[in-house]
Amino acid sequence: MATMAAPAPARPVAALGLVLLLGLAVILNYIDRGAIAIAAPLLKPELGLSATQFGIAVSAFFWVYAPIQYVVGWACDRWCVYRLIAAGLTLWAVSTMLMGLVGGLASLIVLRLLLGLGESVTFPGGAKVITRHVAAENRGMANGMIAAGIALGPVVGTLGGGLIVAAYGWRPMFLLFGLVTLLWVPFWLARARRLPAFAAAHREAAVAVASIVRQRAVWMMGAGHFVANYTLYFVVTWLPLYLVQSRGLTIKQMTYLATLGFLAQAVSAMLLGWTSDAWTRSGRSEAAIRRAAMVGGNILLAVAVIGLMRAQSTTHIALWLVLIGAANATGGVNLYAIAQVFAGPRAAGSFIGIQNATGNMAGIVGPVITGMIIDATGSYDNAFLVTAGVARCGALWWAFAVPNIRPLAFE
Repeated sequence: MATMAAPAPARPVAALGLVLLLGLAVILNYIDRGAIAIAAPLLKPELGLSATQFGIAVSAFFWVYAPIQYVVGWACDRWCVYRLIAAGLTLWAVSTMLMGLVGGLASLIVLRLLLGLGESVTFPGGAKVITRHVAAENRGMANGMIAAGIALGPVVGTLGGGLIVAAYGWRPMFLLFGLVTLLWVPFWLARARRLPAFAAAHREAAVAVASIVRQRAVWMMGAGHFVANYTLYFVVTWLPLYLVQSRGLTIKQMTYLATLGFLAQAVSAMLLGWTSDAWTRSGRSEAAIRRAAMVGGNILLAVAVIGLMRAQSTTHIALWLVLIGAANATGGVNLYAIAQVFAGPRAAGSFIGIQNATGNMAGIVGPVITGMIIDATGSYDNAFLVTAGVARCGALWWAFAVPNIRPLAFE
């Protein structure tokens, strides 16, 4: 392999265009992966699924998505990351459309597996692009846009999807969502082809994976990512069913309340991104603010999850959902920003691939554990208590287990 230097960073305007398109891709990512939760109140009884079977169908996405991150991250450091992102978007768009045609659990699982494979490139690839093209003092806002996408996906998906499901049923929603995602691909390729790095990316020198896996930081970050994802996926996957089944809300009421929480998450992500960049430009420690945000976010999340469980009115439900959204935003902004500090541009794809693979194991076990708890107890309360406990452990993990946040020296 040739050892050319990394391509020069894109001009600020070009970098902004790339980040905006990546943010839109993340929105589409979370719309499509979360569509099953919006469809659940109608899909689950129509297909005759128990809570455990529904949890298995949700977790099937992660059976491929999580382990393939190791390979995808490696590929993003060695091949044309822009083409890999386009290929992934195409696969997941088609999988989403076909989900509108499923007739049972088996076909639902197969398409969730293909969806996971397609979406697996989004975060390692996006982190590679940001680390390559965005200056360090602007990465908080760039990652804030990505984190806002993590929240805006459920906002758009919950609001738009909920209204579609209420009016036309769940199958048209999948067909429409997949088609919209497919329309993103030509815009991405048109922007990426203007970059000198588009043709040269596969010749860029990369850090050996063996050097990365020997770093304690990548595994500590992966565990912290697991905690953040466990709580996030609990909200994304089970909130619609919880609000309808346990709280007796209509699908429209559920749609508006869930949308409010995710909108709070998006706004908080942008504010956190802007704040962290301003802090860094002032000469203060980027590491300090990012660690403090992760500790505080997990504490707030634990409190808010219990608050939601005990809420006695629709107004209180709305308040706790806003706080859960604000707390979840800390992970969206900081998980990848911290990893980018550790990895640098040459190792970003592989490092974040390993981190993301470890973190998304939460998507495999979390929905199934929650479903089993609900089936065994007939209540969501114990599932809420487990989720809050995970968040409390996360606060301790970020305070004491994650090592000093600084660029790593790879062999």
